[in-house]
Amino acid sequence: MSQLIKVGISDLNVARSPDALVTFALGSCIGICLYDRVTKVAGLSHIMLPTNTNRDAKQAYRFADTAIVILVQKMVAAGADKRRLTAKIAGGARMFTAISNNALASIGQRNIEAVRKELSRLGIPIIADDTGKDFGRTVYFYAEDGSMHVKSASKGEWVL
Repeated sequence: MSQLIKVGISDLNVARSPDALVTFALGSCIGICLYDRVTKVAGLSHIMLPTNTNRDAKQAYRFADTAIVILVQKMVAAGADKRRLTAKIAGGARMFTAISNNALASIGQRNIEAVRKELSRLGIPIIADDTGKDFGRTVYFYAEDGSMHVKSASKGEWVL
């Protein structure tokens, strides 16, 4: 019997087959799904912001630059091989178009750039990407096969 493991905002978790991970409310936030196809270890992080400038350990899961590193560590501890990890990412929408504060309005794009930069730095290829646009998403990530199912109230459902 498989289990559905919820990952909250500014949270992350790891699953093994046949379990799955889910995160809700990806607006400007990004869901980073990492997978080792051999061991079928999956990881999901829901980041809110690009960089942890204060290096606040209590808030490390909130930021792309610190959460991804921690997720990789947890996956390796669960049996994944870092050299085999691949990434699928979703989110980073422009949700605040009516707001005149440019820093807030562009947070989704800044999150996308930070996630791509950190994954590149770690040598983890992005094999699927559903980022940007102007709508929220929910992501289901299946450890059995590494598939990422994206759902949107306004756009339907698709698989990456």
